Amino acid sequence: MLGLFMVMPVIAISAKNYPDYSAFLVGLAIGGYGLTQALLQIPMGVLSDKIGRKPVIAGGLVIFAIGSIVAATADTLVWVVVGRFLQGAGAIAGAIMALAGDLSRESQRPKVMAIIGISIGFSFYLALLLGPIIASKFGLSGIFLLTGILAPLCIFLVLFVVPNAKNIAPKGDTLPIINDIKNLFLHPQLIRLNISVLLLHMLITLLFVQIPVFLVDLNWPLATHWQAYSIVLVTSVIGLIGLMALAAKRQQAVMQFSVAGLAIVFALLIFGQNSIIYLMLLVSLFFTCFNYLEANFPAMVSNIAPAGKKGSAMGVYASFQFFGAFTGGVLSGSIGELLGIQWVFGLASILCCIWLLLMRGLKATNRLKRYTLNTNKQTTSLALQQLSELDGVVDITVVPNEQVMYLKAEQYFDIQQARLVLNLKE
Repeated sequence: MLGLFMVMPVIAISAKNYPDYSAFLVGLAIGGYGLTQALLQIPMGVLSDKIGRKPVIAGGLVIFAIGSIVAATADTLVWVVVGRFLQGAGAIAGAIMALAGDLSRESQRPKVMAIIGISIGFSFYLALLLGPIIASKFGLSGIFLLTGILAPLCIFLVLFVVPNAKNIAPKGDTLPIINDIKNLFLHPQLIRLNISVLLLHMLITLLFVQIPVFLVDLNWPLATHWQAYSIVLVTSVIGLIGLMALAAKRQQAVMQFSVAGLAIVFALLIFGQNSIIYLMLLVSLFFTCFNYLEANFPAMVSNIAPAGKKGSAMGVYASFQFFGAFTGGVLSGSIGELLGIQWVFGLASILCCIWLLLMRGLKATNRLKRYTLNTNKQTTSLALQQLSELDGVVDITVVPNEQVMYLKAEQYFDIQQARLVLNLKE
């Protein structure tokens, strides 16, 4: 993810060195990886269930490395775009989550998934700081070459350092399952979150087609952009802490405030970017709102997803997320080239206003616990009925061919009651 992200804060400037430079191609180069990620995310996860996690992860890293080398050696922007599409084709997030699930005990699995999510978020912040520094010294090709070298090292880690899976996790809560996808697409609450993350990542990609250009126009050379981003990140983290404190009692209101904040940022960008302080205040507000939504949406998807369907729900969510990155790059590049950047920001602000209306139908959720219980073919309908009547049980899904039961319950639920009903020993 670091390799995918490092390009975002620099390519709008560095791409001007290519003979076929255009704003549209810059947009494709920034967001192009999102299209192949969105299309291949679920199929690659399903493939890992058939041929194994490590072969799919290693194969994806090979494709990613090839894409990095293609982009590094490109002498036109078109070939950089081709390299970015290839980078995205190494869509291994689903297989990685499934392997992490296989390697962890049920009680520790949520922590493992959270750590992976945090590392992805941290890689984005690191990319904003490292990207401009590397590009100023070695050019855009230097970033691609570095990621092309790091990918094979990751293959070594996967094959020889990461343990082989012994505790195979049930598929439903870690891996997308094709039969679940259609119903989850139509889920009234999940579709709101999926559209929300599409818009969120569309907006950040759209913004980064323009922000590096604004900084250069304000006499900040590319080599100093990391300084601007470091100030923005520190400011936005402080703002995020404030939003999280408010959200403890008013989650729904803070989410709506965050979307409104994004709308305000883009509306104000229409009127100019002639002051570095003005620009950094707006970008800091953007990241404060972005960070809050980015951190909360996955938790909401996990909580809302039916028992045993979390892997599928997260797979659909990730596909929308990556497709949003692609859409943002295309819209920002094409509309900016044809009509001007004011139209890009105006469209973004209008979309945020429509998004606000969509958010009004999103219900706040209580934190629920998830359990995976082994069953047998003799598990009776009477036992299922008794389980559903236990205090705190919200949802039950049974997968007979895997001899497993997924159970979603309130925080106060006592799992020992369920084990007694099923005559299972801890």
